[in-house]
Amino acid sequence: MIADLGLWATVLAFACAVYAVAASLYGARRKQPVWVESARNAVVAVLPLLTLAALTIIASLVRSDFHLAYVVNTSNRAMPTFLKVTALWGGQNGSLLFWSWLMSAFAFGVMLRKWERDRELMPYVIAVTMITQAFFIGLVLFFANPFAKYWELPSGDIVSAALPPAGALPFRAAEGNGLNPLLRHPGMIAHPPMLYLGFVGFTVPYAFAIAALLTGGYRSEAWIRTTRRWTLAAWLFLSLGLLLGGRWAYDVLGWGGYWGWDPVENAAFLPWLTGTAFLHSVMIQEKRGMLKVWNMVLIILTYCLVILGTFITRTGVISSVHAFARSEIGVPFFIFVGAALVGSVALLISRLEGLKSENHLDALLSREAAFLLNNLLFMGITLAVFWGTFFPIFSELFTGTKITVGPPFYNRVTGPQFAALVLLMGVGPLIAWRRASAKALGRLLWLPTASALLLAVLLVLLGVSIPGAVVGFAIAEFTAATTLSEFWRGARARQRSSGEPFLTALSRLIGRNRRRYGGYLIHLGVVLIAVGVVGSHFFQKESQATLGRGESMSVAGYTFVYEGFREIPPKPGDDLVRDIATVGLYRDGRRLATLYPQREFYQATQETLTPPALYGGRMGLEDIYLLLVGWEQAGLASASFKVYINPLVNFIWLGGVVFILGTLVAAWPNPAEERLLTPAAERRLALGEV
Repeated sequence: MIADLGLWATVLAFACAVYAVAASLYGARRKQPVWVESARNAVVAVLPLLTLAALTIIASLVRSDFHLAYVVNTSNRAMPTFLKVTALWGGQNGSLLFWSWLMSAFAFGVMLRKWERDRELMPYVIAVTMITQAFFIGLVLFFANPFAKYWELPSGDIVSAALPPAGALPFRAAEGNGLNPLLRHPGMIAHPPMLYLGFVGFTVPYAFAIAALLTGGYRSEAWIRTTRRWTLAAWLFLSLGLLLGGRWAYDVLGWGGYWGWDPVENAAFLPWLTGTAFLHSVMIQEKRGMLKVWNMVLIILTYCLVILGTFITRTGVISSVHAFARSEIGVPFFIFVGAALVGSVALLISRLEGLKSENHLDALLSREAAFLLNNLLFMGITLAVFWGTFFPIFSELFTGTKITVGPPFYNRVTGPQFAALVLLMGVGPLIAWRRASAKALGRLLWLPTASALLLAVLLVLLGVSIPGAVVGFAIAEFTAATTLSEFWRGARARQRSSGEPFLTALSRLIGRNRRRYGGYLIHLGVVLIAVGVVGSHFFQKESQATLGRGESMSVAGYTFVYEGFREIPPKPGDDLVRDIATVGLYRDGRRLATLYPQREFYQATQETLTPPALYGGRMGLEDIYLLLVGWEQAGLASASFKVYINPLVNFIWLGGVVFILGTLVAAWPNPAEERLLTPAAERRLALGEV
């Protein structure tokens, strides 16, 4: 059967990955390029093999082959084809295969690049990437096999195994359980692939960092320039995954928010924090030859947190020590993360002498000091999130009682640090390298500072009495003003020298300095997100009421009138029952919209969802978020509703778009930078000729 083809393709992919590790290390040690080339070919072979394996699972899902346990657990006949395809990453076993396939695609891409740039590093890059690859394929084959089939033993028991037990006969289930209803939302369909692309992508800069430590390449910045675009791509995908996850939570979970500091959310957020710090910190190494140890520590932490995050997002074992013990993949993950961390740190320590900074911090008021403070803030947030995420495990392990940490802890500890980061985004780009003049910096900052203070006073006069909100909005205004002023000054300078129209000068300025101005766009995106977070956190309003037909409730100037109720039975072959209320939305006596909050009940899994009805009020400056939370069965005469008014929440999604756009601009190839990556240019750079 087709699944057997996928199983043996996975076995061959595992063999190729293991061979690539051995051949690359042997070729490097013996200085025999033929072995390294052989390892490269083995890496290239892994992608088509895992592609075939993934396609066999997809085909089994689409064909509803209920001989496979994975198909039974994640699909049913009623599911549309596109959902059956996405079920590949809808369960633990399939998602690990999907992770392995993505890893093989990144490794394939690395193998296609021009080797003459980093010929000495490549054997070790192959070894590190294929060790990671072999680990995940090994999990698929030995611990979480999506090719396992159902078998009926002579005793009548039904078991699942990839290969037939002695005397067993094939068994086919009559129907599948269907995909988890939470995973059927469009945001959740795209959310896991984006996260995994981000997770997998960070393996590439980690592999080059370890290769540089092993070969002495850490003495130059070549490995950083080689991996910059790979790092940006990984960071872009991880950022997009986090944004999609927040939107999914907002649209599906029905609690009025977008980020609940859930352990699974935090598991993806942790490598984003260290990865963001790494992206900023390497600029100092490229520019001044400083923070080399910092950068190695950050990329090692990011890689280990990626592996840890993959484990948590796929198992959810963070909820309990006992859940970890019951997880078949828990021990292998723990061993692998521990070995990677200990081995990487040991290697780093052995190379500390060669990682000394070429320059020193000349003054506290300098661009270098700002980047160092940036690192410290990101690490402070990382430690707080890590501690809060794993505290239930630690408390249960040492006291026998699980103590959870909720959003108030995270908000209280990380809130001031995030505010400091946003403020630093506004100040940092204006500070000179080496030693800044306080007077010159003051001339650049007085106008943004005045605008921030003016906004703070205006907010207080308008009745905003929450200090955190006033400070948050003022910081956002300050950073937005300083960032926009950089665009203005740069474009005006170009306009004066070239005589170009302002918009032409601005577009060409960005095109010629993509990394710099792409970064500024990212900062503007973060500012917009910060405005959305501050507004929705401090000013959210909520109310709940039970209404009879024709009755109304009022919240924040809006009136909600319960007008009717209907039940929509399942379509033929489907298991979804919808209960939908009809609610009229009014403001100042004028009807704005008709809202349809609903409850979705999935009969196959006996699960219920309450997706909200959404309406953008006040020209989109706030969201009306209406939930159907209950109703009276007899005659459906009354129903209970919960309303959230979320001010400025749409700035989060707008900021996300600007953020992604800025990352694309920063990552877009620049011919001038490409010329700097040629071997001849690298030699000239090392000699100080460039």
